[in-house]
Amino acid sequence: MFKLNLKLVSMAAAAGLLSAGVGSAQALELRSADIHPEGYPTVMAVQKMGDLIKERSQGRITVKVFSGSALGSEGDSIEQVKLGALSMTRVSSAAMHNICEVTRIPSLPFLFRSTEHLHKVLDSAIGEQILKSCEQAGFVGLAWYDSGARSMYSRGKPIANVADAKGAKIRVQQSDLSVAMIEAIGANATPMPLGEVYTSLKTGLIDAAENNYPSYESAHHYEVAKYFSKTEHTMTPEILLFSKRQWDKLPEADRKIIRDAARESVPYMRKLWAEREAKSLEIVKKGGAQVVEADKASFQAVMKPVYDRFVTTDEMRDLVQRIQAVK
Repeated sequence: MFKLNLKLVSMAAAAGLLSAGVGSAQALELRSADIHPEGYPTVMAVQKMGDLIKERSQGRITVKVFSGSALGSEGDSIEQVKLGALSMTRVSSAAMHNICEVTRIPSLPFLFRSTEHLHKVLDSAIGEQILKSCEQAGFVGLAWYDSGARSMYSRGKPIANVADAKGAKIRVQQSDLSVAMIEAIGANATPMPLGEVYTSLKTGLIDAAENNYPSYESAHHYEVAKYFSKTEHTMTPEILLFSKRQWDKLPEADRKIIRDAARESVPYMRKLWAEREAKSLEIVKKGGAQVVEADKASFQAVMKPVYDRFVTTDEMRDLVQRIQAVK
């Protein structure tokens, strides 16, 4: 993988696509990756950010978004951003858990009481602190996007309580925290990229997965996993990351344009997300999905070991307390 990424860096540099070292008077193309398809809220939000950047730089700085996993998985794009072959990527913050441990905090199960609570936290100094923590790993955190509440969906029967989950093979994101959460409910966690989930559900390689309504719908998982149980166990947000290698070589004026545009794209993304959730729910119901209310208390009751294992530093414990205190 490392050799492949070095090759990507060389190819990008040869094509003149790297922004590193470009001066403020020169044209600059920022390349951004997303695994979601064209028209998905995260893709549209970065495109909106690009429009703002282009306008404020008088056309000098542009953003090209590669959607639909055109540049590989989230893991692939993270590596390319770290190396400087990509300027930006939008990924689930779960994909950063093993790279920047503080990003685990917003993914802790049942941490947020509501979407409003989530937004208040991410828009505060707490959200900025977590974004800032990514810099030591080679990334500049620009903004938080919504990813809704994640719930369980399954093939053979609903997973509406902990007892239903016993022994089930459940796909999770490639994150130790996600694995531990599934193991805590007595199920078998199966990490895999999003692009492999449909076939794995269809063939029975896995019994279930967990995600939000728009992903459940856009990836057509509702066609092969008809039971959607509203566990709403996490509200893992999306994170927009910029390559620190490229960032450090940009003039301060360009950094401000980029950072301001990223932040201003957030309300737009949230509006799109709310609309998309409602639309996706309608689509999956019409497609035959059964939305089931879950016994959330049964899941919450077994989550203490997950907190004990992953909230390991004074900073992380402080963040959890501050988040729980936000009204």
